Amino acid sequence: QVQVEESGGGLVQAGGSLRLSCVVSGTYFRLNGGGWYRQVPGKQRELVARISSGGNTNYADSVEGRFTISKDDIKNTMYLQMNSLKPEDTAVYYCTVTASWGMDYWGKGTLVTVSS
Repeated sequence: QVQVEESGGGLVQAGGSLRLSCVVSGTYFRLNGGGWYRQVPGKQRELVARISSGGNTNYADSVEGRFTISKDDIKNTMYLQMNSLKPEDTAVYYCTVTASWGMDYWGKGTLVTVSS
């Protein structure tokens, strides 16, 4: 059974930083690639950043230059470093990971609140 758990969310002032972590546990699980999405009430979940198995990354235009996605394949952990946070970054952030066998798994989300 694969479990995905995000952590690191919280309340921060505009201009501040947070680092989200996504830890994946499960027998035989090997982190392939994955991404971070976010969602605010009443809106669709949107892509924030993705990272491939080889480490290639892509970002939403709204976070380019401020957020950095990374992963540690040995620890089966993915990260999202968020700098220069803005109130519009407030959302529930979800981690999704792709296993070596091709299946995607999602976490339950962590709330990030940025005050002005």
